[in-house]
Amino acid sequence: MSGLEKTSSDTINPTSNFQGSRMASAKFVNKDMGNYNRRALSNINPNIIGATLNPYVVSKREFLGKDMILCDKKPSNVPHRPITREFSAQVIQHCSSNVRDVLCVYQACDLETKNLHTVAANHSGLGDCGIVDVEDFVDAKDVPVPMFVKHTEAILDEIHKVEEVEMEDVEEEEPVMDIDCCNLKDPLSVVEYINEIYAHYRKTERFSCVSPNYMLHQSDINEKMRAILIDWLIEVHHKFELMEETLFLTVNLIDRFLERRIVMRKKLQLVGVTAMLLACKYEEVSIPMIEDFVLITDKAYTKNDILEMEKLMVNTLQFNFSLPTPFVFMRRFLKAVQSNKKLEVLSSFIVELCLVENEMLKFPPSLLSAAAIYTAQCSLCRLKQWSKTSEWYTNYSEDQLLECSRLMVAFHQNAGKGKLTGVYRKYNTRKFGFAAKAEPAEFLLGF
Repeated sequence: MSGLEKTSSDTINPTSNFQGSRMASAKFVNKDMGNYNRRALSNINPNIIGATLNPYVVSKREFLGKDMILCDKKPSNVPHRPITREFSAQVIQHCSSNVRDVLCVYQACDLETKNLHTVAANHSGLGDCGIVDVEDFVDAKDVPVPMFVKHTEAILDEIHKVEEVEMEDVEEEEPVMDIDCCNLKDPLSVVEYINEIYAHYRKTERFSCVSPNYMLHQSDINEKMRAILIDWLIEVHHKFELMEETLFLTVNLIDRFLERRIVMRKKLQLVGVTAMLLACKYEEVSIPMIEDFVLITDKAYTKNDILEMEKLMVNTLQFNFSLPTPFVFMRRFLKAVQSNKKLEVLSSFIVELCLVENEMLKFPPSLLSAAAIYTAQCSLCRLKQWSKTSEWYTNYSEDQLLECSRLMVAFHQNAGKGKLTGVYRKYNTRKFGFAAKAEPAEFLLGF
């Protein structure tokens, strides 16, 4: 055992930092001088129940204002010195009550062996205590660490883990991009009204939807005949080199008319060409002549037949042609995903496959467009991909798209098979970059 000489420099100013010559003035007493006891100190705070035995304990703490917290690094500006009881008493008097409780136990660390030892305070009395030299204490490996110290360290570890998780969440949160900021000076983009326009489309798209079971009311035609008609009209549309929106409006007019009128089988093709004529008048700048539609039907109908059917259709539909189709939403959603030409063509191929299928009538146009783009992205990237920006502008999450997307993958797999291959042959050309040969996103079928 060795003692410490009390010097006049052991007393510190409460407001001073723990560095400088004040801390360097304490000395170790020679062990050969015998067993010296500490002289009695009358100004020890009653809350002190132990004293540190580690000369590095001060450098193990940082002072933040009046509070002390444990740290893992030893500050380089703190000199090495043992702590006197009077010095410790003055330190704790200027700490908060929470820190005082922690300071009742001090840790001693052998820097070479990296062994952590803890000296438990003497709770039995407040009398004088001997000071143990650090070198004598290195071998004291059997001193247990108090439970409340372990508990405190566990709580601090949990707090750090929670903070790390929160920081990861903040860093990984994907921002929503403004897809219209680059078109502020383009008057044709109508940036000031674009959000209101598509909000209106979302409200009115339900009027363009038909019941997927409307064919049950038809007595002479069925779903297979409808599929054959639309597959043929896709080829006619491609031959006439019409705009894409014309095709989608044509199919919409056919379904809405067949839902309201009973049509005989021999008149079904007439309904198809008349619907395309009306869509051309609504969408195209230069429209085909009626005689062109007569020829395309191999003169199965006359010009007068087409004009009579035109009157019947516009009256049945009450001249309401301004309803959103999947193509209307496709343009906006492709902009949201920052698409390239390859993605645009593949998305169009997938959504046109859905025009032939009667079961896809149960999905609204906006969902068909979003699901087609999502499926095309998965097909090209070979992984599930749907950004926060895409979800924001489409109003559809990835989970909401999966049902429709799985059906699209199945149609993609069977596109070149069977008799209805109009869409496949259209997109299996150099003009469309052979998009029909793209690998289907079959992994979506497993989700």
